[in-house]
Amino acid sequence: MKLYTLPNTCATACHISLHWSRVAFTVQVLRREELRSDVYLAINPGGSVPALVDGDFTLTQNIAILGYIADRFPQAGLTGDGSARQRAEANRWAAYCNADLHPAFHPLFAPADFIGEATHFDAVKQAARERIRAIYERAERQLGNGDWLAGFRSYADPYLYITLRWARKTGVDLAGYESLAAFMRRMETDRGVRAALDTEGLA
Repeated sequence: MKLYTLPNTCATACHISLHWSRVAFTVQVLRREELRSDVYLAINPGGSVPALVDGDFTLTQNIAILGYIADRFPQAGLTGDGSARQRAEANRWAAYCNADLHPAFHPLFAPADFIGEATHFDAVKQAARERIRAIYERAERQLGNGDWLAGFRSYADPYLYITLRWARKTGVDLAGYESLAAFMRRMETDRGVRAALDTEGLA
């Protein structure tokens, strides 16, 4: 099994999930310019990360890969006890990260995609920061009930963690969100998280 990743992207969540699964895998850390190389486009025609190759099966899209890893290695417990209900909880929070949180960062990463006038970029970014803080409020409430989003360690947690790294880097104000701060500290002392960060040059 081989994962293709780019540092500090949503692909890093897949990298962490593989470490949590305690299975043999290899990882190729790409440079951004390699995403459009002929070699990589043959693996993922979309030119994005992550991509996962498992034997003769190639899978793209972060949320699909996270779910595949959890299903492929059920002993890791990343969908809880395997029941439909606990798998649904993992899916619920992974979808929250993928559909609510992740897209909310796009104006911070590429404000020109939202407004043509560079003089308005700061306003676009500030509006995005305020919206992101509001979206995180739901995770803050949920983590007030326990250590993990789904109520157990799941594949949603690495995804949330990566978005929190983005929030820190882009100046999103999360002051007062003590449960999220505690979650961040737990993740950053986790052995699997540290291993993924070390490999990607993020430690």
